[in-house]
Amino acid sequence: MKTMDVLLVEDEDAIAEPLSEGLRREGFAVERVATGAAALEAAEPDVVLLDLGLPDIDGFTICRELRSRSSVPIIVVSAKGEEVDRVVGLELGADDYVVKPFGVRELVARIRAVTRRSRPQAGSAISVGELEVDVRGRHARLGGEELALTPKEFDLLALLASEPGMVFSRERILEQVWQTTWYGSAKTIDVHVAALRRKLGDPGWIETVRGVGLRLRADE
Repeated sequence: MKTMDVLLVEDEDAIAEPLSEGLRREGFAVERVATGAAALEAAEPDVVLLDLGLPDIDGFTICRELRSRSSVPIIVVSAKGEEVDRVVGLELGADDYVVKPFGVRELVARIRAVTRRSRPQAGSAISVGELEVDVRGRHARLGGEELALTPKEFDLLALLASEPGMVFSRERILEQVWQTTWYGSAKTIDVHVAALRRKLGDPGWIETVRGVGLRLRADE
């Protein structure tokens, strides 16, 4: 199995060094950079761990730039724990947001969650009207046009498309897409649903069933 390459973007040595060592002990290959400029110049890894408080470029700017050119999973690792910071980070394309301090085991679990790829059986293409979701190839098209989705946006869309018209509870979505049952993460769902609706061009594709959950519109 290929070693997973992690790009750690962290300017504080006191945090970066033990974190890098802990991740290497868990079997990851870690490249650490201390500036936003270096992060933008680095080779694309399997996952990015991004601190927001960088000395040269704002971490949110880095997140937006990385997402504009790549679907690489991004986990924001920050001391900023306010809800507004979490929401902004997720809206800019981050797949997860971890607040310092945290344990290496928790971070490893989150890395594995955001990089986990489904292993469906053959014939895994789903069609709902003009929407096509290729689960195996991890591509989604609408009217023949490729949708530029982040990994978690795709996972969420694929889950909803697996049973069009069926309502998925928020608890089930958190468990299957984010591998968590912590309901405090529910705001993450709202951010990703809003992004999906924008990219689908019609908010009616994903319907909210108040007090129950979400469903993908089932075209007749």
